[in-house]
Amino acid sequence: MTVTDLSPIAVSTSKAGGVDPSDFARLRAEITAFVDGPAERWAERIEQTGVVPEELWAELRSLGYLSLAAPREYGGAGLSFPQWMELMEIFSRSHGSLRMIVHVVNGTWRAMDAFADDEQRRRFVLPSIAGEIKTAFTLTEPDAGSGADIRSTVVREGDTYYLSGRKHLITFGVRCDYWLLAARVEGTTGHEGTVALMVPRNAPGVTVVDTSDTMGVTGTDHAHLTFDRTPVPVANRLGREGDGLAVALGGFLTPSRISVAMSCVGLARRAQELAFSYARQRETFGKPLTSRQAIQFMLAENEADIEAVKQLVMHAARSWEGGDPTASKLSSMAKMTAVDMLGRVTDKALQIHGGLGYWKTSAIERVYRDARAQRFEEGTNEIQKAVVFREMMEANR
Repeated sequence: MTVTDLSPIAVSTSKAGGVDPSDFARLRAEITAFVDGPAERWAERIEQTGVVPEELWAELRSLGYLSLAAPREYGGAGLSFPQWMELMEIFSRSHGSLRMIVHVVNGTWRAMDAFADDEQRRRFVLPSIAGEIKTAFTLTEPDAGSGADIRSTVVREGDTYYLSGRKHLITFGVRCDYWLLAARVEGTTGHEGTVALMVPRNAPGVTVVDTSDTMGVTGTDHAHLTFDRTPVPVANRLGREGDGLAVALGGFLTPSRISVAMSCVGLARRAQELAFSYARQRETFGKPLTSRQAIQFMLAENEADIEAVKQLVMHAARSWEGGDPTASKLSSMAKMTAVDMLGRVTDKALQIHGGLGYWKTSAIERVYRDARAQRFEEGTNEIQKAVVFREMMEANR
C-alpha cells in the first residue's frame, strides 16, 4: 500500500484521531521498507555527488511522503501528530537530507494554515502540501537571535511592503519557491509589529548566496539572503501586523522542535543498530565484541538513553496536539534532551566500531556527521534552556 491509497474511503479514522491502527501499521511497514531499500540508494548517490536531485523530491511527492502530516481534506494522509512522530523516527534513520525534506515540508504548511485566509490557503498551503511549491522557513539572522530581536524590516507603501535585511542558515533557501519570512514593521520593537510574509523567490532586490558546503546533511541547500527594498504584496502577509512571531514560533517551531527531537531518536536508533551489528560480527581474541562487558554496557546505556528520550518526545507530541499550555516547554525539553542523547549514543557507536568507524566507507561515519546538525536545528540547547526557564517563571509567577 502506498500513501496515495490513503483516501477517505481506504482509511478510517480512529476515535482518538488520526489513521486507524491497522492502516497505520501497513503505512509504517511501507515506510520502513522504503528507508531500508530505496532511501539507502538515494543516500549513496547524494554522498557521491554532494547534491540532492530533484528526482528525490519527485519520488517523495509521488509516494505521498510530503503530505503525511496534513489533514485528509487538504490532500494529506490525516495522521495524528503522535502518529506522524512515529514515522518521523523511521525517516530519520535514513540520510540526513532525505529526513530534512520530509521534516520541513510536513511542517511549514501548518504555520501558514493557522493564519491563512481562504485565498492564501489556495495559493500557498494546499500547493505546499501537494509538493507543487517549496517553502523555506526564514527566521534566523546573522546579526540577531531567532526571536523578538529580528532586525529585518518592512515599510508599507500602499498595497506593498518593501523588505530590507539579511537572513542566513536558511534551509532550502536556494531552491525554494517562497520564503516564509519573519520581519518587523520599521520602527517597532518586541513582538509588536512583526509580520510573516510569503516572499517570492524571484522577487527583485534579493541576493541569494548558496552556503550549502556543510559538515553533514550533505546535499541540503542552505542560503544567505540579503533583501534591498524587496517588494512583497501585502496580500502575502499571513495574519495581522504583530502576528509575525506567532506564525514562526507557535505555528512552526513548537511542533518542529518535537519533530527534530524525534529525528534525534531515529538517528540514534540507526547508530545503535550499526554498533550492535558490528559488535556481533567483529571478533577479538576469538570472541565477538558483544562478549566484552565494556561493549555490553555501552550498548545497554544507549538502549536506555534512546527509549527514555523517545517517551519524552511522544509525551510532548501528545501534549501539543491536545492543546496543553505546557507544550512549548515540553518541546524545548524534548529537543535539548534528545540532542544530548544523540551525542552520547553516536559517540559510543563510533567507539564500538574502533578505527574503522572513522572511514567514509563505514555507515556510522555519515551518521556521526549528520548528528551534529541537530544541535543547532530549530535553536541551540542554550535557547531551549532559556525557553524552559522562562516557562517555569511564567508558571510560578
